[in-house]
Amino acid sequence: METITHVSCFAVINLLVILVGYSLIRAKAILLNWTILISTIAVVSYLFIQEGAILRMLAIIATTFTGMKVIAVTEGYRNKNLTLTFKQWCVYAIGWVGMRAEPFETLGAKPLPCARSMINTGISRVVAGAALILLARYVEHRYHSDEFTYLAVTALLLVGFSLVLHFGFLAISAGMWRFSGVNTYLLFRHPARALSLTELWSKRWNIAFSEMTSVAVFRPLRKRMGPAAALLIAFVFSGLLHELALSVPVNAGYGLPTLYFLLQGLLVLVEKLLMSKNIFFLKNNLVGRVWVFFWLVLPMPLLFHPAFIKGILWPMAGL
Repeated sequence: METITHVSCFAVINLLVILVGYSLIRAKAILLNWTILISTIAVVSYLFIQEGAILRMLAIIATTFTGMKVIAVTEGYRNKNLTLTFKQWCVYAIGWVGMRAEPFETLGAKPLPCARSMINTGISRVVAGAALILLARYVEHRYHSDEFTYLAVTALLLVGFSLVLHFGFLAISAGMWRFSGVNTYLLFRHPARALSLTELWSKRWNIAFSEMTSVAVFRPLRKRMGPAAALLIAFVFSGLLHELALSVPVNAGYGLPTLYFLLQGLLVLVEKLLMSKNIFFLKNNLVGRVWVFFWLVLPMPLLFHPAFIKGILWPMAGL
């Protein structure tokens, strides 16, 4: 009964933020929007403190995205007229993960191309991801617990759930909206093709987060603090958001996801420095991919720390 009450309160809080959010966007109330974001995350986190880690994680993530959409859209329309209607805003806020609302200005127009191919691609990724999750369950039950099994099962689950959620459901969602004339797009764009961390984080991996940090943090701070400082703060902010999803629900691992993204930000600055000096060894495709894979995977235990793996990742697979 308490869980139903908590979920109901969560739904009301997020619905109120969406309904009030449109007026805040029109008023360009940036400071108030940030205050609402922090307050609602704190309230929802407290409401779900006695709930299971998975449910708490989902509630915090959804609340964070709702609040960040208000901020991102406010910043996006800050220097231009708000041509997004209230209905379009509500549909966007509830139905799309990306942080750009402009595509929903054409909601209800004629269908756009590539919709069906996106959906088919998404379905294939869901099937592939589900197969990896089943394989992880088989490996765990067949070989039981040792260090190699732990690493193998964790790797299979991380890739499997990413295929299902990031490359699967989000691609299906993008394709479905295109049938309604909304120019939605893939939020994960062939990350394996990235030849640098700069390319990976800005153009290929989790475009929703890239849009969020760029519009809400990097651009507002760039003129005041310079691009390098603004970029580092944007990466740290991304780390803090990941803390909400990966550390807060299990009440452990604090600081590790932020450290991971701080490292990524520093490495992006190193890449930019090398490019400015024309010392850019990553122009070689093989070297570039090895560089990206190495720095993405080697520090990954900071991001997906043991408490998250055992408290959320494995239980999501029924392990």
